[in-house]
Amino acid sequence: QVQLVESGGGLVQAGGSLRLSCTASGRTFSLYGMGWFRQAPGKEREFVAAIGWSGADTYYADSVKGRFTISRDNAKNTVALLMNSLKPEDTAVYYCAARHRVGSSGIYQHAQYDYWGQGTQVTVSS
Repeated sequence: QVQLVESGGGLVQAGGSLRLSCTASGRTFSLYGMGWFRQAPGKEREFVAAIGWSGADTYYADSVKGRFTISRDNAKNTVALLMNSLKPEDTAVYYCAARHRVGSSGIYQHAQYDYWGQGTQVTVSS
């Protein structure tokens, strides 16, 4: 029904930038919330950022606030994550996620999302 595909991951030095993109296909008209999660080796999946349908409401984990920017383009069915001032601790597999539910309730919890991409690796060297 809905497919998500991430791109833009790679290897970057500390202090550098990367832009991740996620393209949605299928019944995208009902995907009111979209976000990014990440999972590092030996750690559980954690919330990174989320954005509402209109793009006016954005949410960030404390660890990335001020460095990362999430945006979406509904005409192109895409959501992006611009990552600046990258740190080695940002190294992880980054996953695009989407859900049908409206509002901010549950946006920090991975179980509250309906669809997931395959993930893209981000490696930040020191």
